[in-house]
Amino acid sequence: MKPEEIQVTINNIDQLKYGKDGLIPVIVQDVQNNEVLMMAWMNQESLRRTLTDKKACYWSRSRQEFWVKGMTSGHFQYVKEVRFDCDCDCLLIKVEQVDAACHTNQRSCFYRTIPV
Repeated sequence: MKPEEIQVTINNIDQLKYGKDGLIPVIVQDVQNNEVLMMAWMNQESLRRTLTDKKACYWSRSRQEFWVKGMTSGHFQYVKEVRFDCDCDCLLIKVEQVDAACHTNQRSCFYRTIPV
């Protein structure tokens, strides 16, 4: 099956290409203005939880545990759309972001620049 023919649902998320560690990168974007808010990782179970609960749930590589964005801060990400790329190895999640997305209390994790 060609990548453009793949239809992914909650019942067959195993069709996505996860890394050797079982993780897939996730880019998180504001649904209203397309601002890139953060980048995180998911495994099949965190993606399943995200699709079921409509709140972003990620896999913390440092803590080796699931984390629902906003569970401690109240800065939840309500999932509005989930996309996957042409190679089926990266996700784009569009969310309604409550307050800051970054743990530094910035709206986006990408608030610093490198001069070019």
